[in-house]
Amino acid sequence: MKKLPLVARILMGLIFVVFGLNGFFEFIPPPPDLPERLQIFMNGMLAGKYFFPLVKGTEVVCGILLLSGAYVPLALVVLAPVIVNIFMVHAFIAPSGLPMALALVGLEAYLAFFVSPYKEPIRNLFKKHIA
Repeated sequence: MKKLPLVARILMGLIFVVFGLNGFFEFIPPPPDLPERLQIFMNGMLAGKYFFPLVKGTEVVCGILLLSGAYVPLALVVLAPVIVNIFMVHAFIAPSGLPMALALVGLEAYLAFFVSPYKEPIRNLFKKHIA
């Protein structure tokens, strides 16, 4: 059990580095049977010119942080909305990817809320601070 946080962090880091880099270099071809609604969604993200590279660049940087063990709470916070979007896309547009999306949600929740030393900085974000 002592190695589980390390395994979870490395697995999540690898997922984001690989799929983030794939957004730039396309070394993993998309499946030929992509749902039409997913194609429309992806075309919309690509049409903005900046959004897709921003998301993929964020995935790569945060994946590297997870792999290196540096600034892990920050990486988890930055990746949270990305993971919510991945989950929502697969829940509503392309359900075939839902198992991977659920795995990411589980890894994020585990690392952010159950693993020391990452859980304390994250929990502090949810505390009421009076200035």
